[in-house]
Amino acid sequence: MPADIRLISTDFDGTIHEDFAHAPVPEAFQNRVAALQARGVIWVINTGRDLASLMESIGRAHMRVLPDFAVTVEREIYRHVRGHYEAVEPWHTNCIRAHTGLFSDYAGELAELFSMLEAKYDATFYNDSWSPVCVIARTNGQMDAIQQELDTFCAAVPDLAPVRNDVYLRLSHRRYSKGTALQEIQRLLELRPEQTFAAGDHLNDLPMLRREVAHWLVTPYNGLPRVKAQVEGEGGFLALQSCAAGVLEGLDRFGVS
Repeated sequence: MPADIRLISTDFDGTIHEDFAHAPVPEAFQNRVAALQARGVIWVINTGRDLASLMESIGRAHMRVLPDFAVTVEREIYRHVRGHYEAVEPWHTNCIRAHTGLFSDYAGELAELFSMLEAKYDATFYNDSWSPVCVIARTNGQMDAIQQELDTFCAAVPDLAPVRNDVYLRLSHRRYSKGTALQEIQRLLELRPEQTFAAGDHLNDLPMLRREVAHWLVTPYNGLPRVKAQVEGEGGFLALQSCAAGVLEGLDRFGVS
């Protein structure tokens, strides 16, 4: 029996978008999403990018379809309203307040952590509007070592968590993730996990790739081993094709045409 899916959440990079492909977001995927949206299905792009970066990539990919919601930097929620995106309140204000308070409470310790990591590793360290410690490692192996240090640090700070995507990492409040943001959208739309499809390929997607968040789970062929293991363990589908083709394969598997 086809799944009664009313909400679709997809990661962007590596899940539906390929930077150097001839068509970064394939026409077949766009056509499927457009048809689903016409029937009232809500589409969310759930990404680690900030909103400006996401909008630029959507433009460069010449996408004809736009998401109904965008979750950006793994935690902010924006809703498409008459051609532009508006922050969803009170989530947005509460999210900013939680992060500002957390980073302020541990400002001294975070500054020491930043200095220690910068002295120890030949990686790029910086801070931005979303995190007092951001990292771009030279390799995934180097990021593994850096993440170990951050995991140890965060274990002593109950609300602090490292959020990683490939060789990129930032810090975040544990209450705010791709998973909790998707649950907030469900609450706003009065939808349930049983009506929700989620697809992702990387570590920052793990919070939404759980049956308590979305019952219909997919990772494309290019998904990381840890992501595939979680999706399989949650009863989801491991696609045989990469990126958007794999997401389409998953939609077909669950009877969503």
